[in-house]
Amino acid sequence: MKMNKTLLTLSLLAATPFANAGEVEVLHWWTSGGEAKSIAVLKDMLEEQGHSWKDFAVAGGGGESAMTVLKTRAVSGNPPSAAQIKGHDIQEWAGLGFLTNLNDVAEQGKWDAVIPEMITNIMKSNGEYVAVPVNVHRVNWLWANPAVFEKAGAKVPTTMDEFFAAAEKIKAAGMIPLAHGGQPWQDATVFEAVALDVLGSDDYVKAFVDLDMDTLSGPKMVEVFTKFKKVHDYIDDNSPGRDWNVATSMVINGEAGMQIMGDWAKGEFSAAGKSQVKTTFVYQLRVPQDSLHIT
Repeated sequence: MKMNKTLLTLSLLAATPFANAGEVEVLHWWTSGGEAKSIAVLKDMLEEQGHSWKDFAVAGGGGESAMTVLKTRAVSGNPPSAAQIKGHDIQEWAGLGFLTNLNDVAEQGKWDAVIPEMITNIMKSNGEYVAVPVNVHRVNWLWANPAVFEKAGAKVPTTMDEFFAAAEKIKAAGMIPLAHGGQPWQDATVFEAVALDVLGSDDYVKAFVDLDMDTLSGPKMVEVFTKFKKVHDYIDDNSPGRDWNVATSMVINGEAGMQIMGDWAKGEFSAAGKSQVKTTFVYQLRVPQDSLHIT
């Protein structure tokens, strides 16, 4: 399976009123344990430059709630100084005239020389930098608790078939095979993992980038939905509405054996003082650049 990637950025909003010189109000949705540690690093970097960070955190794993608040603030003429925005949304905000030109900062940092073009293209609007890259994530990771696998007599999987075999053993041992939160973006994350395994990189691009109807209506796509449905046999009944970091804690605490989640989950393990939980790419394949999932 290819390695999906997610780009998160901070964008400065133009014509933003400052409460006082040097104060930067930042809207973001990094509120879990590991995420809060990441925000603290950014805050320290800003304050080292003599500015103050005014935190405006809006909880919600995928950022939907934060974007709703941002739109409300922007429409009312009172946007925050900076906001965490997923990649492609940058173009929309730039088109509406809300983002500040950051070319001077980019030139000083030599961004064109050190950042891959496929990322700078997302950070630019009409050739001008309007966003700062915060990080690039790999989305399709499988996180596994070795103690759960040992107790169940299972091995950490590297294919979908091995996943189902391990999940069956964990379920038989009375534990939850797959920790999951029944939220749309988490369901999409698992669906992508299954689709990548079944379709492979080329057909995945044909289906979800090129929208090729032969691929979308073909037998492989039927298999994708069949396996996606089967995955749900190994998710507990209490998953609907569960936040992703709560699902991660289930793996950390040994309540569940696995979780399919982006590499940001590592922050939760680190925050919990765990270093022995196994991780692996979910069925890793080479990724063509034009098929990366940039959000």
